[in-house]
Amino acid sequence: MAAAAAAAAGESAGELLRRAAALVPAEHYALAALVAVSVLAYRFVELHVIGDLLRGLRGRRVELTFHPASEIYHCVASKCRSLHGRYLATPWLASPHLQTLFLGIHGRPPSFTYKRQLYTVRDGGTIALDWLLAFDLEDADEIISKDSSTPLLVVVPGLTSDSDAAYAKHLVHSMARKGWNVVVSNHRGLGGVSITSDCLYNGGWTEDVREVINYLHRKYPKAPMFCVGTSIGANILVKYLGEEGESTPLAGAASICSPWDLVVCDRFISRKLVQRFYDKALAFGLKGYAKLHQPVLARLANWEGIKKSRSIREFDHHATCIVAKYETVDTYYRRCSSASFVGNVSVPLLCISALDDPLCTREAIPWDECRANKNIVLATTQNGGHLAFFQGLTAGKLWWVGAVSEFLCALHDSSYMHQQKAEEHVLHSSLESSIDKSPYVNILGDGMIAPVGNDGPPSSQISDDLKPNATVNSTQEDEEAKEVENRSGTDGDAMPAQSPAAAGSTKQQGEERYADKIRDAMAPVKRSVNKLARYQGRSVWLLAYVALVTSWPLLGSLAFMLFRKKSRHPLSAK
Repeated sequence: MAAAAAAAAGESAGELLRRAAALVPAEHYALAALVAVSVLAYRFVELHVIGDLLRGLRGRRVELTFHPASEIYHCVASKCRSLHGRYLATPWLASPHLQTLFLGIHGRPPSFTYKRQLYTVRDGGTIALDWLLAFDLEDADEIISKDSSTPLLVVVPGLTSDSDAAYAKHLVHSMARKGWNVVVSNHRGLGGVSITSDCLYNGGWTEDVREVINYLHRKYPKAPMFCVGTSIGANILVKYLGEEGESTPLAGAASICSPWDLVVCDRFISRKLVQRFYDKALAFGLKGYAKLHQPVLARLANWEGIKKSRSIREFDHHATCIVAKYETVDTYYRRCSSASFVGNVSVPLLCISALDDPLCTREAIPWDECRANKNIVLATTQNGGHLAFFQGLTAGKLWWVGAVSEFLCALHDSSYMHQQKAEEHVLHSSLESSIDKSPYVNILGDGMIAPVGNDGPPSSQISDDLKPNATVNSTQEDEEAKEVENRSGTDGDAMPAQSPAAAGSTKQQGEERYADKIRDAMAPVKRSVNKLARYQGRSVWLLAYVALVTSWPLLGSLAFMLFRKKSRHPLSAK
């Protein structure tokens, strides 16, 4: 009736809706707006506090991926309670972005002081090694005693991070309290150290890690050594392990929040609006790093392009690719992605990743490669952010630090620590490796083979080793030649004279010429056969083949002589 009356009065439907909306109290509109904003913010920030409450604040189980026959899992990882439990994020940090932001701003790291050591690598670069020793170890002369058997942990930080990062201090302090010696290998140009060479670190630069690990192993050979890489440091560590294989001196390792595939992570970080904030923030940090070393980068890279970079990709285009000599950014990303090296890892390796990591997406995790390698245990959690994994009401601990500590301690107490494969140093193997590097070879006087290259003749050491053999061989060759000559002379004397006396001298001269030819043909054959028998004693069939092939001229000469003699006998009889 009211609608009919309003229609009769000439009011439109819009005016009716406006009048009805005016009757709703303003508080209801404010409440609806608050709900809408809250839902959008909940989705945007990726909060999961409601899900945690619905699960009774018990968290979610840690998912483990491993080979069914992996002894590293059954005998080491199975003893780690953290890996077989649940992870519940700090309730007021129930978001990957809040956790990552809180870690970057504060992180509540423990308070202690490092002992610094400056190490100069082969190309002239300088690396700051920051040490924290076990609390019960005091050594005034050296950082560690050379005969110490205390386990040593090497930490490789992430992009633009150093030993002062909150997550690094959490890990270092936790392992030192367990009686381990810990050293943080800062990237060159970080930790307050200047760049002293024309080389910069990047996401796939493994030379610094390799040289530091080898140096520590040589200096402290009795200390079992382990390594933990975080973020881009984890990518460098896994790539190094894949490159080294069995040759690394590391006994075990852990990879935390690795990007795995740099191409996929580059696409991911520019896909969503919230990820673009991270991209710009990391690019800002890289530009700050570049400004600290402007004199070097202005000479080596495109400084104007670096100053205008607004993303990691642009910085890599103007700096990393130019200094490291990569054709394109994608070429750099593909060659430096650790996912391609997972299959060759020969060291017990624990990998931890959060599926809600805002920087390293789950799409880049090499699930199948990790499952196929018996040395790898992959632990993934639904929450945790990037390198955060805060737990407890006060957010005083990082879950992954406890998990890594348990795994490395269990590995150290087991018999499954990796042992470096010993290298064989044999003369023939070094010669073979040298021959492989050159397309030409020389056959020396005594039958040895030496490479011919642009570096000149073989080394003096090898030449000196071969001199006594050459003297002996020449003596043997002379004796063999005399023996052949004697046999030939005996055979010639035993042959009856079938020609007239007038032609006797001519026939004897001809036979002597043939004997000389036979002796000249036989001597090198016998020398070659003796040399081959001396160096290849087991190749009997090869010797027979060589003898058959090289004796064809001799057999032909003998057949020709016999044929001539037989043809002359009937003529003489007649």
